[in-house]
Amino acid sequence: MSTTWITRAETSADIAAVRDINLAAFPTSAEADLVDALRADPTAWIEGLSLVAADEAGRLAGHALLTRCRIDSTPALCLAPCAVRPERQRTGAGAAAIRAALAAARSLGERHVVVLGHPAYYPRFGFTRASDHGIGLTIDVPDDALMALSLDGDHPLPGGTVHYAAAFGI
Repeated sequence: MSTTWITRAETSADIAAVRDINLAAFPTSAEADLVDALRADPTAWIEGLSLVAADEAGRLAGHALLTRCRIDSTPALCLAPCAVRPERQRTGAGAAAIRAALAAARSLGERHVVVLGHPAYYPRFGFTRASDHGIGLTIDVPDDALMALSLDGDHPLPGGTVHYAAAFGI
């Protein structure tokens, strides 16, 4: 069954459904709680960068969130979490939400995005190994799991250490 995903920015009416998606997609409430904490943090939350993917009937199936982080002192975005209802995984809902989030960030003039995730998944969106750009973390993670993307070819990725919003606890 092929689904055409409709993507849009989260609205206040979507908050409970976004929480439900994250609760269903992950084994604990940590990611759902993270989204709630980021939504409450005015230094991290950016209106229009929490994107949902809905089916033709309007049922939400996927979610992707971009929030403020820094690479040393350079403003950047963190892509996390990304979630899809288990029964809708591998249908393109997550990819649609991620592409929409990246497009929304680009339209807002954002320049850089980092993601800590599966190295076989995120390169399809243009992410490359962050260490190739001199970008790292203060914690140990597999080198190929931290990836970065420049949204603006006129502004290459800066080197430095990623500093996440406080809710990430990193």
